[in-house]
Amino acid sequence: MFPDPETLGQSHPLDRMENFGNDSLEIRRKNLLRFVIGLGFLSLFADFTYEGGRSIVGAYLAAIGAGPIVAGLVAGFGELIGFGIQLLSGPYADRTKRYWPLMSFGYILNLLSLPFLSLASTLFPAMGLVFSERFGRGLRNPPRDTLLSQAGMVLGFGRVFGLHELMDQGGALLGPLAVSAAVAYGGYRLGFGILFVPAIVALTLLRRAYRLSPAPNPDGDQYLPIHSKKTYWLYLAFSGLTVMGFSHFILIAYHLGLTSQVSPATIPLLYSVAMALDAVVAFGAGRIFDRIGFKVLFALPFLILPCAPLLFLSRSFIPIILGAGLWGASMGIQESVMRAGISKLTPDGKRGTAYGVFNAVFGLSWLVGSTVMGVLYRENPVDLVLFASVIQVIALAILWKMITQMSMEQKMGSVS
Repeated sequence: MFPDPETLGQSHPLDRMENFGNDSLEIRRKNLLRFVIGLGFLSLFADFTYEGGRSIVGAYLAAIGAGPIVAGLVAGFGELIGFGIQLLSGPYADRTKRYWPLMSFGYILNLLSLPFLSLASTLFPAMGLVFSERFGRGLRNPPRDTLLSQAGMVLGFGRVFGLHELMDQGGALLGPLAVSAAVAYGGYRLGFGILFVPAIVALTLLRRAYRLSPAPNPDGDQYLPIHSKKTYWLYLAFSGLTVMGFSHFILIAYHLGLTSQVSPATIPLLYSVAMALDAVVAFGAGRIFDRIGFKVLFALPFLILPCAPLLFLSRSFIPIILGAGLWGASMGIQESVMRAGISKLTPDGKRGTAYGVFNAVFGLSWLVGSTVMGVLYRENPVDLVLFASVIQVIALAILWKMITQMSMEQKMGSVS
């Protein structure tokens, strides 16, 4: 996955592209930006579909008889399936370069599963559809992120992933709002049923995005990182720990629905608040990442730390809104900077594999964290809050170690 130290003297693709002339470089930038925006519109309607559905999955599970441990397991195991399958789909994408067929099949599963929850009235079919949606997401993510990272070598990794997340979260904001209105008017079945419309629109835009896909640079873009394997594994450890202490929204929605802190129709509205903050923070953090690098990640544990006490211990509406906003801001950094960071730490020919490994670690950590939080929540929500807080403090210490390691490597100018 990592280059030989002797190759580090090779030029960066942006340096070689200057030989094309300013006009050629500008045309390529415009084509790549058009492609990123095309994928952004696809993700907007895709997120409208599955984030709209996921905003009420937790409350729906409670309504059909699931207990807190089952809700935590569904949330965590679903993420494990979605991220774990990327250990296969990522290397497959690198080996075959069949990005579009793999991504297309993943989108079909991802988009159609949650709308069919409108027809599932018992626990096991509902669980199966939740897992199917996550499986499809796992298939399509490595090829999609690899395509975005190729554009990022020219436009800037943080800019590309931040812009994509900004557009992506436009759908994540509108979807829960539409579902909230549908649930208030006709219940959960209507809430899931209306999602067939954006799902079909997204599948239509998938073909459009394929047509916008630019031809490879004839000079052969190559990106070679300057950091070592140790830095990469520290990055994985930090990423895994932050999400282990980061409550899944399914468990949050379960808590809010079970305790009647807010009405069922208000839960998707809170999710929309979170997604709005996600979009804004993702775009800003991505641009900051291109300027100052991985140091922007120091904000993440401090954003996550207040989330659990505000969401699980509060008894009034304003702290719950604040908690949802901080939860969304944390997601924004995870979805933009963390994804951009993988591109910066790995050579472009191995990014599918790198994203697969990263997302598998991410998913396993979320499974462990969600399961533990489900058990702790059943005993006492205070225990859940303590667990989440300790994990974030450990993650912060590992991030400090990683940044120190990166600084040493930059001074040495070589990898170990």
